[in-house]
Amino acid sequence: MPIQLHDDSPRLAIPDRAESIARMKIDRATWAVRAFSRYDRAAVMKIARAVAEAAHQAAQTYAEWAVRETGMGVVEHKKLKNELSAHPLVDFYEGMDLVNPRVDPARKMVEIPKPAGVVLALTPATNPVSTLYYKTLLAVLSRSAVIFSPHPMAKACCNDAAVRLEAAAVAAGAPAGLIQCIEEPSVPLVQALMASPKVQVILATGGSPMVRAAYASGNPAIGVGPGNAPVYVDPDTDQNAAAKRIVDSKSFDNSVLCTNESVLISLDQDRSRLERALRANGAHICNEAEVAKLRSWLFPEGHLNTAAVGKSAVWIAAQAGFRVVPSTRILIAPVEVVGLDEPLSKEKLAPVLAWATVGTFERATGMAQMILRMSGAGHSAAFHGEDPQKAMDFASALPVYRVVVNAPCSQGAAGFATHLAPSFMIGTGYAGRSSVGENIGPQHLVHWTRLAWNSDAAVPMGDFTDVRAPFDGPSAPPPAAPRPVTLAPAPAPANDAGMDRDMLRQLILQELRELTRGQS
Repeated sequence: MPIQLHDDSPRLAIPDRAESIARMKIDRATWAVRAFSRYDRAAVMKIARAVAEAAHQAAQTYAEWAVRETGMGVVEHKKLKNELSAHPLVDFYEGMDLVNPRVDPARKMVEIPKPAGVVLALTPATNPVSTLYYKTLLAVLSRSAVIFSPHPMAKACCNDAAVRLEAAAVAAGAPAGLIQCIEEPSVPLVQALMASPKVQVILATGGSPMVRAAYASGNPAIGVGPGNAPVYVDPDTDQNAAAKRIVDSKSFDNSVLCTNESVLISLDQDRSRLERALRANGAHICNEAEVAKLRSWLFPEGHLNTAAVGKSAVWIAAQAGFRVVPSTRILIAPVEVVGLDEPLSKEKLAPVLAWATVGTFERATGMAQMILRMSGAGHSAAFHGEDPQKAMDFASALPVYRVVVNAPCSQGAAGFATHLAPSFMIGTGYAGRSSVGENIGPQHLVHWTRLAWNSDAAVPMGDFTDVRAPFDGPSAPPPAAPRPVTLAPAPAPANDAGMDRDMLRQLILQELRELTRGQS
């Protein structure tokens, strides 16, 4: 009889072998976390740098592999995304200390960082290895362990990448089991993993059903919703510059990033200028007959034809029944209305951009609101213009948490063409039914224990100058004032993180009881 991975009802039966392998991965990750949580910051950053270097070195290999395995995207663009998810990601968080306790005498408070623990990370077929790189480094920087459940279409490249990064981490001193991947993912197995009591948090990137399943699992989850970014181009801006940014963004990796522009909105008075600029930058403006063919092929019965995801504009045009010049980078479909009655105004994950024109800026803002009410709430939007008041009004009116200004939205909202945090998890916040509204980073995998002293000035806090932090090795030097003082390191424990053998034996027995509880 198949064994259940968790106690909740209804139970999902999964094959014994798959269940056993998954259970062993969780156990390895659990023990890795216990060891890794006692590493000092210098050791953590050494491991993070080693992982980033291994990721960087294999960026081209996995870009080619991902395109070959999934049939989606552009190799050179996937290589760039892989590279941006390596050293630049570590560089961005270099100044964020998620390891050392902080002492704040003014507030009479000590803050101790606590890693999330075992992280279950879902990765999509659209950005498989770059997402794996990114989530691995988030886990390492937060002293957590990560187990990946890749999309079945990208399982081979993800498994190989996870093995490579794990080897680099272990070579740099990390405990074994820090980075693992499910070799043969299936829906029942993933659902069972998500409900495991030994998984502390789920990082859910993928389709809406899987994200909803993560939230319904009973475990804490950080999920992200779909994108459908409206982009407004104001008449007062450089039309060629705006067109170039939009075409560059929409064609990047054949538009598989959820941050790409979905519907272009401009004013009637500016249509001819913007159309010339878009054509000059490689866009094909569809005529009425081509729009009808494109709509019919791309949204049969109103639902996205997934065969289009990550494919080139030239290929999509051919499938839809019309021809474009080989240099075409994106297809632009002029539409009369947006909303539920116009499927082209939905998220497409392909280099196809709907285009609507209106009479006033106020109507453009209202149209952007309508697009986001249909899909993409909480995600992203883009604004091209020189008037700060219009930018403020546009951003204030829309239910999104990122508005990219005068930059390509695909890269800008993901933090690669702006100073937003670099991320492959775009939090959609309350508007998008997500728990986080910002770009997800390692800080979201750390909670803090706070020792808070009596606020009465007559009650002393005590001197923490010689108090030691529970590290097994040398800690990073304390930061300069005015940042809080960093505690000094503790000497290495004599045995097993300070536990005596009896305590360790009891802990193992307790773990075994938890693992066997509810099995059948």
